[in-house]
Amino acid sequence: MAEISTKPYMLRAIYEWCTDSGYTPYLAVKVDSATTVPMEYVKKGEIVLNISYGATSGLKMDNDSIRFHARFGGVSREIFIPVNNVMAIYANENGQGMAFEPVLGQASAPAPAPTAEPPAPALSSVPLSSAPAPAVSPVPAPTKSDDNGPDDGGDGPKKGGRPTLTRIK
Repeated sequence: MAEISTKPYMLRAIYEWCTDSGYTPYLAVKVDSATTVPMEYVKKGEIVLNISYGATSGLKMDNDSIRFHARFGGVSREIFIPVNNVMAIYANENGQGMAFEPVLGQASAPAPAPTAEPPAPALSSVPLSSAPAPAVSPVPAPTKSDDNGPDDGGDGPKKGGRPTLTRIK
């Protein structure tokens, strides 16, 4: 019997850890003919995608692929990523996650078990090689002005926690 890869299980586990911890999960993907991503955001054959709940619609992570819809420049696009093409999954806020060697050109069917199993990748900080391409249109940071607007105590939003709703009168 062919051995089942641990990679899709690790991807789902790191995604769940990011979500439970209030972090934003990002995927680094090697783009080839099997991936369906907006090519205008691909740099050097790679793309980095925000796969958080707020940035995706209909996210499905199974053992062969990751599928979802996301907005790029205000336009909803369907995304399809073979699990073999995933290079890393990590929390954008602190870089913690897991890196993988992409296995390109393989069919979705399980491959025969190798004679010697390479060591599993360690949970570590994943360096960012370039700025990630946003899966949703970025919201510009508010600018400080002297318009005598509502006083919110001067404290900015907390980082690393779950999002909160701020009521503005």
